[in-house]
Amino acid sequence: MKIAQVAPLFERVPPIAYGGTERVVSYLTEELVRQGHEVTLFASGDSVTEARLIATVECSLRLASLQQDWLAYQTILLDQVGAMAEEFDVIHFHTDYLHLPLAKRLPVPHVTTLHGRLDLPQLAPLYRHFCDVPLISISNSQRSPLPWLTWQGTVYHGLPLDLYALSPNADDYFVFVGRISPEKRVDRAIKVAQHAGRRLYIAAKVDKADEVYFDECIKPLLRNPLIEYLGELGDKEKHSLLQGAAALLFLIDWPEPFGLVVIEAFACGTPVIAYRNGSVPEIVDDGITGFIVSNQDEAFAAADRCDELGRTRCRRVFEQRFSAKRMADDYLTIYRRLQQPSWIEATRR
Repeated sequence: MKIAQVAPLFERVPPIAYGGTERVVSYLTEELVRQGHEVTLFASGDSVTEARLIATVECSLRLASLQQDWLAYQTILLDQVGAMAEEFDVIHFHTDYLHLPLAKRLPVPHVTTLHGRLDLPQLAPLYRHFCDVPLISISNSQRSPLPWLTWQGTVYHGLPLDLYALSPNADDYFVFVGRISPEKRVDRAIKVAQHAGRRLYIAAKVDKADEVYFDECIKPLLRNPLIEYLGELGDKEKHSLLQGAAALLFLIDWPEPFGLVVIEAFACGTPVIAYRNGSVPEIVDDGITGFIVSNQDEAFAAADRCDELGRTRCRRVFEQRFSAKRMADDYLTIYRRLQQPSWIEATRR
């Protein structure tokens, strides 16, 4: 099958550090290539892939300090996709909603995976206008604000099986990985670590929009000797940190669409303590791969019990549910359905 994957340009594919969407696009692209498909990746020029790469910009926008000009470059990328559309059997977009006017007019089957939250009020009129565009969710909870869209299925993220290795033994520390922002609630993680008397390593980026929050609300909490802020880490350092952790603290305060770091932890055998928000009940098997909690008292109790969870079992669940092969197979099922004459005819009416 000839497949186009269309990625955002903010990070390279895969990203050097933080960048969940681009990371997933990479895992999917490489697995499709491995299975023998002819894949074209539309992404920044510093991307690393076995697929054919079509680059709009030499370097990812964040690294090139071009984020303020992102719309210009993303518009060029979408024009390139439109010009080449008839080369492909299916075009898979990961570019939020910017491409939707183009997608409605494409001469070939297409689908869009939505990677972000959908509960923002301005999104309802937008997606109502484009309600016939085929979409894929990354969790069932993600689609709940807009259940009336043309959903083709839910495809959970997956990782290559050899990307992370099982660590059967853990050190006596917790870890927070991701982004420091009010909804990610690193402050909750700090309080849990303090309660448990364990070190907490914070491997996280701080976006410019969250710098004031970091300076005013989080920095004062870093004075505790149990808490260490590491900044944004690369893959190798993140892997080592997750492998050694007694648990990943994922105490979010927002409808998280998926949470890639959760399955990265599972791949290392590391259980997760997570608040019952967004996709968490779909991804975490309570009492098996982690503990799902609803308040800080429950989080404190879970921190005291995380050593009861089997690390080998966490890894086994990861292999069964969250491999890149399973993810690619699920997407291929949808691609093939979109190629059926009845679906193509319906989209052209």
